[in-house]
Amino acid sequence: MDQKNNKRRLSAVDILLLALAALPVAGCMVLKVLTNPASEGINISGPLIYFTIPTPIQPLTITESQINSWAVIISVFWLCIFLTRTLKTRPDSKRQIIAEWIVEKTENLVRGNMGEYFKNFPPFVAAIMALSAFSSLLSLVGLFPPTSDLNVVGGWAILVFILITHYKLKCGPWTYAKSFASPVALTPLNIISEIATPVSMAFRHYGNVLSGSVVSVLIGTALQGLSAKIFGWLPGALGNVPFLRVGIPAVLSIYFDLFSGCLQAFIFAMLTMLYVANGFPEELYFKRKNNKNIKINDKVKVR
Repeated sequence: MDQKNNKRRLSAVDILLLALAALPVAGCMVLKVLTNPASEGINISGPLIYFTIPTPIQPLTITESQINSWAVIISVFWLCIFLTRTLKTRPDSKRQIIAEWIVEKTENLVRGNMGEYFKNFPPFVAAIMALSAFSSLLSLVGLFPPTSDLNVVGGWAILVFILITHYKLKCGPWTYAKSFASPVALTPLNIISEIATPVSMAFRHYGNVLSGSVVSVLIGTALQGLSAKIFGWLPGALGNVPFLRVGIPAVLSIYFDLFSGCLQAFIFAMLTMLYVANGFPEELYFKRKNNKNIKINDKVKVR
């Protein structure tokens, strides 16, 4: 009897965790319904502005992108707790198998693209993919995807650029500066290429997600108009039913919202790994590190 009650208690905790994961998204949906003004026809606009906080430098605008981003972060947090709760040495539940599969695939992806030196990168890469994928998938429930806001993906790209520069500076500022003059004739292009890295990452992700949303809206509106032309002769309320919008937009959404969103998350994570790994002068770094160790040992012997 105690074991049955224990199982029921655990099941209740699982349901609570799933509810906590769904609650932020549901809250964003309610907030949008209450604040989104009614519109007719094609409506392609940026994120809603909820409120503005006055600051000494300039007003801080809180938009739909920021609220939805935090909702995704909180949802992923509770989902991770749900997947990793009650872990055992030998997995006996599907969720532990799923959690281990995610960890294993991410570790293999990082090891294959970055090498053993970056073996601690899987949590960061998994976080990038989860945040990007779930942000894009918000469009499936009628919310504005944060990845359609250049400010959001631009912030991600700047963070990755700082990380790239950090590993390029592992061998010192002088080595990093000399890399721009290799060869000397291409120094201006090398500098432009360095600055263009975060710009290209941001615009690639933002452009692909936004274009999918725009195409989906245009096709849905066109099907609604075409349906009115073809079936408008039907009597009563039947003439106002958009028959052509039933099923076709859902099929298109599988690509534009589901497949494309997950693909862009994978591409952003791959570019992050490749830029960081390729920018890190591994051989030179370990050579320099060995030389320092030799000098330290020599000083110790002299003493």
